[in-house]
Amino acid sequence: MGTPDEAAPDSGLPDSGLMEKVVNLAKRRGFVFQSAEIYGGFRSTYDYGPLGVLLLRNVKNAWWRSMVQYRDDVVGLDAAILSPPAIWAASGHLSTFSDPMVDCRKCNERHRSDLIGDTCPNCGSKDLTEARDFQLMFKTHAGPVEDEGSVAYLRPETAQGMFTNFMNILTTTRKKPPFGIAQVGKSFRNEITPQNFVFRTREFEQMEMEFFVPPAEATTWFDYWVEERYNWYLDLGIPKEMLKLRPHDKEELSHYSAGTTDIEFLFPWGWGELEGVANRTDFDLKAHSAASGTPLEYFDQAANERYTPYVIEPAAGATRAMMAFLLAAYDEDEVGGETEQFFALTGDSHPPRLRCCHFQRKRNSSHWRERSLECCSLIFSVTTTSPSQLDAVIADKTKWELRGASLLTLTRSRTRPSRFETETPPSKFESPSQSSSQT
Repeated sequence: MGTPDEAAPDSGLPDSGLMEKVVNLAKRRGFVFQSAEIYGGFRSTYDYGPLGVLLLRNVKNAWWRSMVQYRDDVVGLDAAILSPPAIWAASGHLSTFSDPMVDCRKCNERHRSDLIGDTCPNCGSKDLTEARDFQLMFKTHAGPVEDEGSVAYLRPETAQGMFTNFMNILTTTRKKPPFGIAQVGKSFRNEITPQNFVFRTREFEQMEMEFFVPPAEATTWFDYWVEERYNWYLDLGIPKEMLKLRPHDKEELSHYSAGTTDIEFLFPWGWGELEGVANRTDFDLKAHSAASGTPLEYFDQAANERYTPYVIEPAAGATRAMMAFLLAAYDEDEVGGETEQFFALTGDSHPPRLRCCHFQRKRNSSHWRERSLECCSLIFSVTTTSPSQLDAVIADKTKWELRGASLLTLTRSRTRPSRFETETPPSKFESPSQSSSQT
C-alpha cells in the first residue's frame, strides 16, 4: 500500500490523444454514450451503456463495501434530492456556492474566469467582461404553483442530508463519535463550462461520507482518512505514478473547511481532482442548529460534557472514478499488423481479480478465443473462494460464453458461506459473498 509521503511527483503528461481514444473506445464498446445523441446530443450529459452501468455500479459497490460494510463505525443513508431553500441558506450555498463568470465580447462565449486567465480559449480575444458570480445550484419549483413559497433546489452535494439527519441517526443507531454516515447518490451543479467527458458534468454521482469526531481528534482522523482513501485507489489497480496528494492552499479552502487534501489523478490534460478529504470542523452542524432551532450535539456521558462534533469528509465522484479506471486501463497491442485497442482493468486486492475488457477488433482473429475478453470483478463482480478455483476457471474455456459480436464474458455464481464457518472475519479488501447467483 502507498502512504501520503510516497505520493507520485509531478511528471510529464500522458499521450495527448489518449482522451479521444478512450472516449471513442468507451462508446464503441458500450460504456458511455452521449445523451440524446439522435437529437444532436445534450451538452454535459451522458448515458451509461451495458458495460458502463456494470462498471459504475461496481465502483459504487466497492466504495460502499470499504466504507460501510467492512466497518462497524459507519452507517448508510439515502436522503432526498430536492431540498427547501432553508437548508442551502444555512449551509452557505445560497450566498457562496458560485463561480466567477466572464463573457467574451467577440464570440459571446461564457467562461469561468479563474480557469482562462485574460484570454478567451474559444477565439483568443482579450476583450472580456468583468467577472461576476454565477450561482451553481439548479433552482426549481415543487408543486403546481410557481411562487417563492414553492422554490426548491436540486442538491449540489449529498452532504447536507447527512447533517440534517444527524440526530435521527444518533438516536436510532445509538452511535457515538467517532462514527460516520455514508451516502451514494446524484448531485447537480449548473457548471459554466462542463468539460473533459464525464470529468465535469452538470449531473453526476457522488460517494460521500461524513465522519463525526470529537474536536480534539479531528487532525488525527483527517490524516487517517487521507491515507485510507488514497490506498483505496491503489488497491483497485490505479498505478501509483498516476496518483498524488495535494493539500489546498489557505486561499482556496471552502468556506467550511479548516483543511482539505485532494487525491489527484494524472488525466490527459494534467493533474485533476479525483477525491477530496476535508476537515469541515463543526461549521455545518452549528449552522443547521442555529437556523432550525434544533440542537445537533452529542452528550458524552463519560466526560459529562456536551459538544458539537467536528466532521471529516471524504468526498469522491463515482463517474470521475470510473473515468480514471478506464484511463489507467487503456492499452494497445499490435495484432496482425493492426492496432488493437482495449481496456485492461486490473486489481491486486484479495480475492484475485482477472484482467478485463481485452477486446479484439476482428472476431475471426486467430487468437480470438484466448484474448477476446478477460473479466474483472470491477465490471462483472466475478470472484472465487480461492486462487486455485480462479486458475481452474481461467483454464476451463468451456465456461467462457459468447455475448454479442465481439465480447466474451465469464459467468460465475457466488454463494454466501455461514458467518460461523470461520473464526476470523474477512480481510478488509475481501469481497463479501452474496446469497444469490449473479454475473
